[in-house]
Amino acid sequence: MPIDPQNALLTVQSGLAQLSALIVSYSFSAIGAVILLVLGYIVAGLAQRSIYAGLGHIHGFDTTLRHFFSRIVRYAILILVVVMVLGQFGVQTTSIIAAIGAVGLAIGLALQGTLQNIAAGIMLLALRPFRIGEYVEVGVISGTVEEIGLFATTLRTVEGVYVLAPNSTLWNQPVRNFTRNGARRADITLTIGSWNDIDLAQKTMLGVAAAERRVRREPAPIAFVATVGDSNVAITLRYWTSAADFFPTQIDLTKRAKQAFDSEGISIPAPPPEAPRQETVTRQ
Repeated sequence: MPIDPQNALLTVQSGLAQLSALIVSYSFSAIGAVILLVLGYIVAGLAQRSIYAGLGHIHGFDTTLRHFFSRIVRYAILILVVVMVLGQFGVQTTSIIAAIGAVGLAIGLALQGTLQNIAAGIMLLALRPFRIGEYVEVGVISGTVEEIGLFATTLRTVEGVYVLAPNSTLWNQPVRNFTRNGARRADITLTIGSWNDIDLAQKTMLGVAAAERRVRREPAPIAFVATVGDSNVAITLRYWTSAADFFPTQIDLTKRAKQAFDSEGISIPAPPPEAPRQETVTRQ
């Protein structure tokens, strides 16, 4: 069948007109999308800096939380901008939002333990059961806190061992903070023979405490009989000191109390001798 040149020309012209209209339409959409992306990027940055600065005016608000919340706002704005840009090209945004929700749910289920650590990290940073530099004990974990992150907390034990504890573990157990209150009570117990003067022993221990500047005067130190045995009596010195001086003071006072007992002639009973070992003869 012969092709009519006039009809072919009309078809080409109609196609070119439709193509021009599409190019013009999508050009405006592309230009609008670029402008929207640029403005969205700028607004996201401004919002992030504003949130970060605003949270900084809240007394005691942790720096890590400031970064976390400001970045959440930034990424939320950028995601919204991307959805709006796709809408400029005729993409159904409802399906995109549904897909994002499904992906988020899948990631949440896959990273459930990690999300628990993040939630626990936020609670630890917000409620502050411990701070950097404080000595804490949580279950079997103990040490000085060196860093509190969103996923885990770093501690250093008294032996200098590095410990990385998940935040969910620290949040779900009682926390014993030995530094927070600023002062700690300590006990020193020495056992003396029952033939010694108990009043003199108590007075001697109180004198040792009074001579130590790191021992607090309020509450005042006390010395008392802790236990009584058949041939010995345990005398306890109870005093208060700062949390930072707890261990050095305890070590020094224990040594000085023993030296003071020796100078006063207060004897500490020797441990009983070990019973002789009986050898078992095996008969052949």
